[in-house]
Amino acid sequence: MVSGGSDSTALAYIMADLHARGLVGPLACLHVNHKLRGRDAEDDQVFVAALAEALDIPFFCCEVDVALLARETGGNVEAIGRQERYIAAREALESLCMHAAVPIAEGRIITAHTQDDRVENFYMRSIKGTGPGGFRSMLYRNGPVVRPLLDVSRAGLRCYLEERAARGEVVVRDEQGALWREDATNAHTDRFRSYVRHEIVPAAKAQNPQLLDTLCRTMNLIADEDDFMESLAEDALVNNAEQAEGYTLLLPGFGMLALPLKRRAIRSVLESLIGSEGRIESAAIEAVLQAFDEDGSPQSGYVVNIQGDLAVSANKQGVLIEPMARFRTRRKRA
Repeated sequence: MVSGGSDSTALAYIMADLHARGLVGPLACLHVNHKLRGRDAEDDQVFVAALAEALDIPFFCCEVDVALLARETGGNVEAIGRQERYIAAREALESLCMHAAVPIAEGRIITAHTQDDRVENFYMRSIKGTGPGGFRSMLYRNGPVVRPLLDVSRAGLRCYLEERAARGEVVVRDEQGALWREDATNAHTDRFRSYVRHEIVPAAKAQNPQLLDTLCRTMNLIADEDDFMESLAEDALVNNAEQAEGYTLLLPGFGMLALPLKRRAIRSVLESLIGSEGRIESAAIEAVLQAFDEDGSPQSGYVVNIQGDLAVSANKQGVLIEPMARFRTRRKRA
């Protein structure tokens, strides 16, 4: 995915070079025009199209009126934009794989997220609140999505672009002669990410000039421990739960597990029921925990609604988590 900014422009050159050396397979360049910035957005599209042409890479462009979608759905503009980018990326990936006769399972969506993005996410989640796993930040790989630049800084990529131009290698410039496009809205500190980028991160860097490296090492340590906890939670569910499509029954032994492990396992159960993209409410996890008494036994007769559309109920057999519709159907049959 190429927006035209410095990070994704550098990624396009890097991937094209790797392809020329036979180190990666067929490439395509995807640009999503969110229709948010008028002429600037059109100029971004022209720049990325020229970049793809210069690198002899197939160009996919998707135009989405994100503001209109946000008004129609009541959603967040940035969240909808991200969702639409990945929808477009999956469609482009399927098309490329089909034309290149490559199995879709071998296709990859490459993004240009950097150290800077990871650090910004760290502070954003610190301010808004998150569980321990939230501080691991982005995954290097998540399904077909690969982020090869997570250990590279934005400043380093900009130096790469300037050095590439100085060496006389293939580069594309915009109408002002710039090697990448600048999104003027990134400077608006009324937007949360921009506020973190321009106010909080520079202040932290003033105290530690090696902030990016330091925090990224910390996040990698958190990720290792998060993976370990996740494996323990999976084992806990295998031994203390009955899971089937549409519901999970936590057996009485689940209540005897350590509290952090129970929280992690419950989060995993809720993600399986509402999807990994849904936001898990901390109150929902606590509501499931309250279905067990102080001795860890299920509290018969306990019933509560969580996440808007899930029911939690307890009896001697355990604690059942299921869609509200399924719960009501069972009650009618009882």
